[in-house]
Amino acid sequence: MIDLHTHTTASDGRLPPAELVALASAAGLRVLGLTDHDTMAACAEAASACAAAGIEFVPGIEVTAARDGVDVHMLGYFLDAASPVLVALLREQRARRLDRIRTIVARLAAQGIELDADAILRPALDDGAKAAGRPWVARALVAGGHAASTAEAFDRWLAEGRPAFVPRVGPSPQEVIERVHEAGGIVSLAHPGLLRRDGWIAEMAGAGLDAIEAYHSDHDPPLTAKYLALAAELRLAVSGGSDYHGDGRERRALGATPLPPGCYDELKARWRLRAARRATASGADTSS
Repeated sequence: MIDLHTHTTASDGRLPPAELVALASAAGLRVLGLTDHDTMAACAEAASACAAAGIEFVPGIEVTAARDGVDVHMLGYFLDAASPVLVALLREQRARRLDRIRTIVARLAAQGIELDADAILRPALDDGAKAAGRPWVARALVAGGHAASTAEAFDRWLAEGRPAFVPRVGPSPQEVIERVHEAGGIVSLAHPGLLRRDGWIAEMAGAGLDAIEAYHSDHDPPLTAKYLALAAELRLAVSGGSDYHGDGRERRALGATPLPPGCYDELKARWRLRAARRATASGADTSS
């Protein structure tokens, strides 16, 4: 099985990298893509654990872009984590995340809910490579007795339109596409069925988008078929995965939404083609 959408404790997942890989091995995965939000801090440990387990590892990331006040999640694959362009982008993204969490906590305080922002953000404050997110606030709300579950915390306080919602500030989808390409990777639009902005996909394809995530745990069969057809129409590759966070959501169990091998082969072929073009362009630029 192939699962190209997973998260660890480096962002909003519940498992450290080694435990994620152990679970992937037990689930029978042969290819694992790690796509933490706005950080690749867990990739080195996950790659080592995958090598020991005989699992092919795909270094990835989920970068949150913004357009018209809407979050647009972009998946990058086969990236060079040391790329200066990528490092700078992700550092900015993580700083914005800290600011957003502090603003959310302030809005909750205005509603009579007192939370300790520094305590919530402690993992990211202690390790600047970790990316804070709203699930951290949701867990604090549950721990404080303000919600029965993280889902309820989002529904009552944190989701769009709720009292503590804070719109995201971030790069445009086009900028994310450009930065991921500069870092040697390819880009897929995450869970387009949740984005519900199908009219934007052709524009992104024109800006260099490589793929769309047709296979996702929140896509039912008709939605999957719809995005497979759209990918074919726009000549995009297809990615897919469970979006595993380790938070008990059964439909997002590791490997529950596998990517067909042929789709994975197409992703790798596109990455290799893009890498070959970059190498050719680099050679042309440096020749005398």
